[in-house]
Amino acid sequence: MLTLKQEDIVLNKRFSSKKEAIEAAGKQLVSQGYVSIDYIQKMVERDRLTTTYIGNMVAIPHGTDDSKVLINQSGIVILQVPKGVEFDGNEVRLIIGIAGLGDEHLELLSSIALVCSDMEKVRQLIAAETKEEIIGLFKEEVRA
Repeated sequence: MLTLKQEDIVLNKRFSSKKEAIEAAGKQLVSQGYVSIDYIQKMVERDRLTTTYIGNMVAIPHGTDDSKVLINQSGIVILQVPKGVEFDGNEVRLIIGIAGLGDEHLELLSSIALVCSDMEKVRQLIAAETKEEIIGLFKEEVRA
């Protein structure tokens, strides 16, 4: 199972556009060694095909199906955006960038969906002041 580390989390980010937010999530995935740099463009491309906004102020940018070769290892990054950024007319305050190898991609999505379907948990994630708080909220649902 996936381990969520403090280095995977970025608190209090601000973005002027959806593209900037997606690219920041991609850069965080790259800096953690989960993906190669070319994966970022595939994340932008994927969102152009269909929005990565999933509701409850959460977006989960990830690569296209053909970008699996750019993934070094499965991982997620969480970018907290307390002031929000617009994704296709929706306010997003939590950006969860994902890179999943094989079936782990679906496991990551279902784990994220479990946590983010609970609006109270989402509010707690957005209000969290430490990375430990965010890890703790995910640990309740996922073995983070």
